[in-house]
Amino acid sequence: MASNTSKTARASVRAGQAGQGGALSVLGEFKYLIPLNKGKHAYVRNLLNGKTVHLRTDSEAFVEEIRALATGGHAAKIRAELSGLAAEHPSDGWDTTEKRLVDAGVFGA
Repeated sequence: MASNTSKTARASVRAGQAGQGGALSVLGEFKYLIPLNKGKHAYVRNLLNGKTVHLRTDSEAFVEEIRALATGGHAAKIRAELSGLAAEHPSDGWDTTEKRLVDAGVFGA
């Protein structure tokens, strides 16, 4: 079985799915972003296709992955999650990441 997702990422997602109806969640809320490396990377959980990808937060692939989720109706939840990450980890640049996504038009006009 070939996969672009690391063994660790798959194990993390499986652990999160255990007993939760197949979706990674914390306190009943879906988590779209799993921050890594002080905000430089993140696992992005795409609930539209069921895949989790590891991306640099300053990459175009990250922007496009978030754009796909936002277009699928998850924009408000993702923005709330980004704001939460910025509050929890102020030195990790999540506010800059959110600004970059807004400037790219990911969350609409």
